[in-house]
Amino acid sequence: MKAAQVKSTTLRPEDERLPLGKTIAYGLQHVLTMYGGIIAPPLIIGGAAGLTPEQIGVLVASCLFVGGLATILQTVGIPFFGAQLPLVQGTSFASVSTMVAIVNGDGGLQSVFGAVLAASLIGFLVAPFFAKIVRFFPPVVTGVVITMIGLSLTPVAANWAMGGNAKADDYGSLANIGLAGMTMLIVLLLSKVGKAAISRLSILLAMVIGTVIAVCLGMADFSAVPHGSIFAFPQPFAFGWPVFEVGAIVSMTIVVIVILTETTADILAVGEIAKTRVDSKRIADGLRADMASSILAPVFNTFTQSAFAQNVGLVAITGVKSRFVVTAGGGILVVLGLLPVLGRVVAAIPTPVLGGAGIVLFGTVAASGIRTLASVKYENNLNMIIVATSIAFGALPIVKTDFYDQFPTWFATIFHSGISSAAVMAVALNLLFNELTFGNPKKGASAFVAAPPRMLIAEQIPRIVKAEEVRGLLEGDRFKSGRLIDAAGEEIPVVDDNEFKGIVEDYRRKCEEAGVPCPDESEFVRSGPASPPHH
Repeated sequence: MKAAQVKSTTLRPEDERLPLGKTIAYGLQHVLTMYGGIIAPPLIIGGAAGLTPEQIGVLVASCLFVGGLATILQTVGIPFFGAQLPLVQGTSFASVSTMVAIVNGDGGLQSVFGAVLAASLIGFLVAPFFAKIVRFFPPVVTGVVITMIGLSLTPVAANWAMGGNAKADDYGSLANIGLAGMTMLIVLLLSKVGKAAISRLSILLAMVIGTVIAVCLGMADFSAVPHGSIFAFPQPFAFGWPVFEVGAIVSMTIVVIVILTETTADILAVGEIAKTRVDSKRIADGLRADMASSILAPVFNTFTQSAFAQNVGLVAITGVKSRFVVTAGGGILVVLGLLPVLGRVVAAIPTPVLGGAGIVLFGTVAASGIRTLASVKYENNLNMIIVATSIAFGALPIVKTDFYDQFPTWFATIFHSGISSAAVMAVALNLLFNELTFGNPKKGASAFVAAPPRMLIAEQIPRIVKAEEVRGLLEGDRFKSGRLIDAAGEEIPVVDDNEFKGIVEDYRRKCEEAGVPCPDESEFVRSGPASPPHH
C-alpha cells in the first residue's frame, strides 16, 4: 500500500514546474526553433494557390494560432486528449506535396480544407488502434526512428544555413553559411558555460546574438515589421466552405497515416529523452489530440497538425523536460497568431541563424537515437540487420530526393519521408526477426552473432607480464592501471580457472541448444595473432 502511494505521488520529469521567467524564456526558445518550419507550409501552399500576400498572411497567422492551441492541448492534456509531454504541435510539412497537388486540381484551396477535415476525422477514429502498435517499438525500433528524425532534419538545417530560398541570389553564399557557422559556434560556446541557466538557453541566446550580428552586417531586414495590422483574430472559413472530393480525401488519409506514424515516433522519442513512461494509452491520447487539432485546423484556415521533431532535439540538448515550458511556447504561438506584428518580428530572424542552431539541434536528436541503439543487445540475434537496413532504407529519400518519383503517389507519399520509411522498415523487420521467429537462423549461425567472450585466466598474468606466455593477447591489447584493455578500449575480464571452465561450459551448452559447432577453448582467450604485451 505504501509503495503504491509513493508511486502515485512521484513527480514525473515532465511535470517539473520552473519559475515563470525561465518558463517563458524556454518556451520562446521552442517557438524560435520551430518558427521557420511552421510558416513554411502556408507560404508554399498559398503561393501554389495564387493567393495575395495579405491572404498568405492570413494562412500564416492561422497556422500560428491553431498550432498554439494544439500545443497547449497536447502538453496540458484533458481526459482522452493530450500526451502531457513536452511536444510542440504545428502544421505538418509531411502533407505539403499532397496539398499542393490538390490545390492544382479543380477544387483549389477549398478541396484541401475538405480533405484535411475528412482525413483527420478518419485519423481520429483509428488513433486508439494505431496506438496499440507501441509493443512493436522496442529500443531497436525507437533507436532507429529517433536517429532518422535527426538525420532527416539535417537537409532542413542545411537549406536554412544556405539562406532558405533557393531562388535568391545569395543562396548558398559564404556570407549566409558563415552566419550559420557563427551561430553554431555561439551555441557551442554558450553550452560550455558552467552556469546552467545560460547553457540551457544557449539556442535562444545564440539566435539573438546571431541576429544582432546579422543586423550589423546588413543581413537582417526588419523594415516590414511596422507594416500591417497589429491585432487580428483568425476568421473561420475565410476562404469559403470546404469541398469534399474522394480522390483528395484518399490521398490525404494516406498522409494522415504518415503523420500518425511520425507523431508516435516523436512521442516515443521525447519519452525516451525525458526518461518517462510512455504506454499505449498515452500514445492514444497524444494521437487523439493530434487529430482533434487537425479537425479544427481547416475551420481556422490551416492544415494538418503534428508534433515537431526539431523541438524534440531542443528537449535533448537543453535537458529541460518540463511540459509546462512547451505550454508557454504554445501560448506564445497563440499570441503571435493574434498579433501579426509580433509574428513579423520573429519572421525577420535571418534563416541562416536558424540553420546554425538547427545543425546542433538536429544532430542532438540523431545522437539520442544512437544512444538508444547502444543499449540494444546484438548478440545471438539479428538486431544488427534490423538497424543497418532500416537506417539505410530511411536515408534513401534523404540522400536522393527523387528516388520515389516513379512510384505510385500513395506509395511515394508514405516513403518519401525518411522518418516514416525507416519506421515502417524497422517495425516490419522487428516483426520478421524478433516476433515471428519461425525460419530464423539458429543462434550463433548468423554472421552478425558475436564471437565467444574473451577472458584472461588469472594464473596466466605473471607469465604474461614476464613475456613468457603471450597466448592470451591480441594486437592492440595493453595494460592500464593494473587492468588489461583491448584495442576497442574495453576491459578484458580476469577470471580464475573455475570461473573460466564454468563460462566455457555454459557457452558450449548454448551452442548445443542452437545446433552449431562450439569453438575450441583457446578461442575464449585469443582470436588472432598474439603480440607482446604493452607496458
